[in-house]
Amino acid sequence: MPSFERDGATLHYEVHGEGFPVLAFAPAGLASVIAVWHQPMAAINPIAEFAGRYRVIVMDQRNAGGGSHGPITVGDGWDTYTADHVALLDHLGVERCHLYGQCIGGSFIINMLKLAPGRVASAVLAQPIGRIAPELPPPPARFGAWAAALVDHPEATPEVLGAFYRNLYTAGFVYCADRAVVRAIQAPCLVLAGADDVHPRAISEELAHLIPDCELIEAWKTGPALEAARARVLDFFAAHTPQS
Repeated sequence: MPSFERDGATLHYEVHGEGFPVLAFAPAGLASVIAVWHQPMAAINPIAEFAGRYRVIVMDQRNAGGGSHGPITVGDGWDTYTADHVALLDHLGVERCHLYGQCIGGSFIINMLKLAPGRVASAVLAQPIGRIAPELPPPPARFGAWAAALVDHPEATPEVLGAFYRNLYTAGFVYCADRAVVRAIQAPCLVLAGADDVHPRAISEELAHLIPDCELIEAWKTGPALEAARARVLDFFAAHTPQS
């Protein structure tokens, strides 16, 4: 179980295959761990689909229920996760990579494009999360379930967890960035559209409209559309892989 330490956190990761790197962020919200890639919710499993051509890097997000753990503070938020992601690339000696992320992985991608754009050759956002309503709703049941599992974190008081929730989700839109940031993204992007309340179709469409170099695939999760999407993602990565 490979892992490394960063500022008091232990971060677990796996590497599959060889070639130009692809860093992939699993779905399942704050429970984003490697094992989710092997579940039905991950219609495209980057380990299975990409490792024949690329060096696929996957990880358990901190405190997601897998092998990554770190302290929780009132200041934590999207930048905390991005610092983990950049530290993992540094640990592996990766200067530049493709990104693939589903669900919360879309916001992980956008925040890396905001804070470390030079590390990203291209990005695929599968059913990115977002919120259309202006007001922050109360924490949903899935946040409560995640918080209830933090049995080894005495520092995770209700006050700390409330601040963490607000840091992540108050902003709305794609949570980690506003529209001006998204308009400034320079990396080529491919969006596989969402279609439910957590992954609104309107958010996917707006991202595809705002990002200067972006393609939207509207249907992709089942049958022939899924097979076509898998092939399109591989073609997209190939078109944007730097030539050595």
